Amino acid sequence: MLDICLLGTGGMMPLPYRWLTSLMARYNGKSILIDCGEGTQIAMKEKGWSPKPIDIICFTHFHADHISGLPGMLLTMGNAERTEPLLLIGPKGLTKVVSSLRVIAPELPFEIKCLELAEAEQTLQFDGFRIEAFKVNHNVICYGYNIAIDRVGKFDVQKAKEQGIEQRYWNRLQKGEVIETEQRVLTPDMVLGPPRKGLKLTYCTDTRPTDSIVRNAKDADLFICEGMYGEPEKQQKAREYKHMTFYEAAELAKAANVKEMWLTHYSPSLVRAEDYMKDVRKIFPNAVAGKDGKSVDLLFEETDNA
Repeated sequence: MLDICLLGTGGMMPLPYRWLTSLMARYNGKSILIDCGEGTQIAMKEKGWSPKPIDIICFTHFHADHISGLPGMLLTMGNAERTEPLLLIGPKGLTKVVSSLRVIAPELPFEIKCLELAEAEQTLQFDGFRIEAFKVNHNVICYGYNIAIDRVGKFDVQKAKEQGIEQRYWNRLQKGEVIETEQRVLTPDMVLGPPRKGLKLTYCTDTRPTDSIVRNAKDADLFICEGMYGEPEKQQKAREYKHMTFYEAAELAKAANVKEMWLTHYSPSLVRAEDYMKDVRKIFPNAVAGKDGKSVDLLFEETDNA
């Protein structure tokens, strides 16, 4: 299960009724935050989640509405007596930006590690999941992110027995361990069936439509995408400032064949996103106007072979 919360849905500035765009995901005891603008801590408190166990913070880019909340977040983590290292991931220049922001958060009881993305597309492997970063098209270097969880095949008892694998090794092989015995080497594929469908979340904001978004969001279970403007007459403004309209986001969702799309990163001038959703759903029926605190548990598909 991948636990997702869209903490905020606003772009440019926090509003009394809308926090800045950020996302928190939890999987298998790990917590990942994407973007951390002003007010992200309050949005997290409203959800009832704590910043202390965050393991990774990913940044799409270095505009203030996506990173200015970091110093306060770090201080809160420190005051909560966190000691575990924190990994920050973002575009080139991340180390310099974080160092500058830490002028007001200089002393922390935990280590901060910065990983700067160097490629147009880059995959980072962690215990049980991976983060895939891909460049999008904004007026500064900007990345979208996938959080992907693979799922191994079902343990096949008959297959294990046919190959004479002792039962004492089954659990270790099922967990992916390679075992060397005196007679031979045992590998997980000897006891597992074909891989099963995993889970995939795609998140991108502050961009024009790009082929990289369609390619990387392909078949995502949930696609959270910028919809800066719902008003059709603001198409030219979206082009000028390198943002997207609701309708462009819907076209991306359709092309990528995602299961569901949530819109986010609304312009401060946009008051009621739902007013525009009827036309959006004509393009992509499973489109949702994201709201602060909107959550979902993405579950593995259960089949006869699950």
